Amino acid sequence: MRPDFLIYYLLIINIIAYIIMAADKKRAVKGNRRIPEKTLMKWALFGGAAGMLVSSRVFRHKTKKRLFSAGLPAIIFLQIAVISAALIYL
Repeated sequence: MRPDFLIYYLLIINIIAYIIMAADKKRAVKGNRRIPEKTLMKWALFGGAAGMLVSSRVFRHKTKKRLFSAGLPAIIFLQIAVISAALIYL
């Protein structure tokens, strides 16, 4: 895998994750049907944790939920470790 592909992938998925979290906040404010937390966490696990963390802070969304307040930083840490190891050993 080429490093530039990884950079583009992470950039795109984090932008999407940011937008999804913002959309969920907008739905919450309007009282509309929400995006399930399971779906949000899937986006985070597939690489969008940083975008979601920034979005949660910007829009003050899900900041009191432990799954997000502790889970997103943990996922980011894990992703950094995995990517670093992959770059070193590949």
